Parts: sequence; C-alpha cells; structure tokens
Amino acid sequence: MAKVKLNPVLEQIRGKVGDLVFKRYHDEVIMSRLPDVGERTPTPGQAAHRQQFKLAVLYGRTVVADVEKKAIYEAAAKEKGISAFALTVGDFLNAPAVDEIDLSGYTGKAGETIRIQASDDFEVAGVRVRIVDTGGAALEEGPAIRDGMAGGEWRYTTTSELAAGQSVSLEVTATDRPGHKTVKTQPRS
Repeated sequence: MAKVKLNPVLEQIRGKVGDLVFKRYHDEVIMSRLPDVGERTPTPGQAAHRQQFKLAVLYGRTVVADVEKKAIYEAAAKEKGISAFALTVGDFLNAPAVDEIDLSGYTGKAGETIRIQASDDFEVAGVRVRIVDTGGAALEEGPAIRDGMAGGEWRYTTTSELAAGQSVSLEVTATDRPGHKTVKTQPRS
C-alpha cells in the first residue's frame, strides 16, 4: 500500500468525489474506489442487518444530540481512540450477556444472596432477577445491585422463603444502555 502526503487543502476531504471515496481513520485519509453494488437484491439476512444498522445510526445520532448521554460515551470513546458516535453504534449492535448465575449462597431462604456476572461491550445498565415456580408463576422479582468492588458482578438479595424442597427457576435479565435485554434461565432444584 502506498502512502501519500496530501496537500493541506485536501487533508480534511472525506466523502465521494467522482468514482473515489475518501474515508478518515484516526489521522489518516484512506482513498478507495466507489464500491460496485449493482442491481443485487439483498438476502433476508442482509436486509435485516441493514435495518438493524439504520436503527443503530439513529440511536447514535440521538445520543450525540443529548449532552449528558454524549459525555458518558465520549469518555470511553477517547480511551479507545474512536468517536463517541462509533461507540454508540457499536453499543447498539451488541446486546448484553448474562455470563454466570451463582446460586451457591441461595438455599431458598429470605435474605440470601444470588450473584450474577453480566457483561456488555460498553456497559450493563441494569440486572433484574425473577424467581418462578415450575408453572411459571413469579414468586418474587426485583433489581440486582451492582457490586462496587467487582466489574461485572451484580447481587440480588432474596425477599421470600421457599417451601422445603420446592423447585424453582431463576430468570436473570441484563439490560444495556440502548435498552437491549438478554435473559438467562437457570433451574434450582
């Protein structure tokens, strides 16, 4: 790949000029030919991805227009060496994950702690725990609290007591800043 020092007049160029596209990556300007997309019809997967990307761009524009929200993303974007807008688009496209549900401290009594490990490419905004019986009826539910000492660890303190030998499942929902939710269910016998 050849490197060329641009005339100062052209250093800030970006966008399409004729059949050329000028892109800016960090401090460099990349020049390429205009892609030939022809008359191809996108596959259903491509169409769905394009729609998702449009929503991500809309989310990014909304965040960048909001001074408070933009400041949150800008701090992290600066560390990564990317724009706040690029970080918001990436955050929108990646849902959070519930990595682990630790039931070792839960015997079915009130006041016990359930530990949850949740992650996201930017930030997990909240974690919610729901304890359901075998029929799917909620026995209790509520928000987990972020453990200040550990990065992605959250803890939920139970509020009700189970009957002896009662089988239940825990439904843990992690939510990120764009509002995407991921649910993980784990049985406790």
